[in-house]
Amino acid sequence: MAPRLSEFARGIARTDSAILPGTGWFDTIRHMPIPLLPGLLRMPVLGLGTWRMGEHRRTQAAELAALREALDIGYRAFDTAEMYGEGGAETLLGQALAAALRGPLQREQLCVISKVYPHNASTQGVVAACERSLKRLQLEHLDLYLLHWRGSIPLAQTIEGFERLRARGLIRHWGVSNFDLDDLQELAALAQGAACAANQVWYSLTKRGVEFDVLPWQQARQMPLMAYSPIDQGALAGHAGLKRLAAGIGATPAQLALARLLGEPRVMVIPKSVDPVRLRENFDAASLTLDAATRRQIDTMFPPPQRRVPLAVG
Repeated sequence: MAPRLSEFARGIARTDSAILPGTGWFDTIRHMPIPLLPGLLRMPVLGLGTWRMGEHRRTQAAELAALREALDIGYRAFDTAEMYGEGGAETLLGQALAAALRGPLQREQLCVISKVYPHNASTQGVVAACERSLKRLQLEHLDLYLLHWRGSIPLAQTIEGFERLRARGLIRHWGVSNFDLDDLQELAALAQGAACAANQVWYSLTKRGVEFDVLPWQQARQMPLMAYSPIDQGALAGHAGLKRLAAGIGATPAQLALARLLGEPRVMVIPKSVDPVRLRENFDAASLTLDAATRRQIDTMFPPPQRRVPLAVG
């Protein structure tokens, strides 16, 4: 059975209350506040993505340094997948986390998310894949385990594998990724389908289609939407209109792009970067609140959807 309140959330309250009583989630190194999503799956609203990490030996030292810097800045949620570098990203993340956990950081303060390949998503396959991921990550459990995208294996088999992992304590929650509305509805109709804790999709200012149907459906069911590529893999950082608007309020274009998404209830963003300056800027976006006028200007540049559009996948 899933815990009523995750060990992650309890760990946050327990550890940080000794530093700043009554404030909830705070970074124990620099004491920077990060809001949590409401509900059972109380993840930070901003985490770090690891796509394209671990793919090349020549870049691994810089990527490992970036992960360590992220931990020092205050990132506590990390998203990875067995697909990323064919396990390379999980291995690097595992090294960074293991080093941090030898210090004052506690496992309960982390929210670690990984994903299973669709071709590994049979009942037995998902269990074996998770065990391999945990070994690479040097962890005893995942906070959230996702089906990376829908494949040919029946969803009922994947759910059974997820539930077996939950029963063994190897994952706390499970969810999906790249699921459009019809996929979510089909999933919800299955036995135990309502236990789906999150859906991770491409959601950015240029990919706002989920706001028409997927996001409202998830919000009505208190299911977080995790936004990957929330700044379009860095492209929005160079957008001329966002640059002009950001300059007027002392922010960066990427921060505006992230803050606009975070203004929607039950949205978590997971931008990826290995640049120390970008890591800090992205992290600080979680504390940026946009006023109504700024939101309107962003929406004028990137209009919300007026009709259903196919789910963006990247």
